[in-house]
Amino acid sequence: MDHKVLVTVDSLSFMYEDQQRKALDNVSFQVKQGEWVAIVGHNGSGKSTLAKLLNGLYFSSEGSIQIGDVTISEETVWEARRKIGMVFQNPDNQFVGTTVKDDVAFGLENIAVPREEMHKRVEAALSKVNMLPFLDQEPHHLSGGQKQRVAIAGVIALKPSIIVLDEATSMLDPQGRQEVLELMKELKEENMTVISITHDLDEAARADRIIIMNEGKIYKEGNPSEIFQLEKELIDIGLDIPFAIKLRSGLRKQGVQLDKITLTEEELVTDLWTSHFKE
Repeated sequence: MDHKVLVTVDSLSFMYEDQQRKALDNVSFQVKQGEWVAIVGHNGSGKSTLAKLLNGLYFSSEGSIQIGDVTISEETVWEARRKIGMVFQNPDNQFVGTTVKDDVAFGLENIAVPREEMHKRVEAALSKVNMLPFLDQEPHHLSGGQKQRVAIAGVIALKPSIIVLDEATSMLDPQGRQEVLELMKELKEENMTVISITHDLDEAARADRIIIMNEGKIYKEGNPSEIFQLEKELIDIGLDIPFAIKLRSGLRKQGVQLDKITLTEEELVTDLWTSHFKE
């Protein structure tokens, strides 16, 4: 079944006033409903600028961004933001409520959702991110991963078509990061459209499609298996390839036969076991 296109970025360019080079230079891509797309690049590649343009924090005079049937502009930005929810890097900067339920309810109050409907949405969203038992907890008592899951619940409660994570796992410890990535996988399986903007290729390995940004342009685009075959090219533009890919490369140099491209450590262990140890 063909999924409809939810995001169309067309010939988008953007330059900051104090810079000589364009932060984005003629960028075009589409994202379909139910797809998880990872936009990856090192610092200065243009990915963070793209996140700000997607959310209408900046506007460009060159090219366009269409969210559903809305082209983002200063006149339409609030309509577009109803369709796209953002989760940012630092979970501590996102809390506005004194309790978890107050925080998730904040966005709903802003769009005047009736109180009875609000209670239902808050509980449903917290249940989806496995944070319902923390309903009355004060945010500062939560771990980083739990805070980020509450931030995601706040977005889910608003029922957007798309969720954008802007470096949303970069400040978390390994457990918190794993919690958020598992949640993203679950949301994607429920047909939520996910765009993760990251420098972490281990995170990007979980996506359906990866867009590599370099010097404001799209450098490469493809599924994870296609992208990770470009090991040297990725290193040359300042990206660190996933540990599982590095280990696979090292094992092959030592004569261990591994024909399958494995993107995660779990897949690599399974491939080693079935190829060399399982009777």
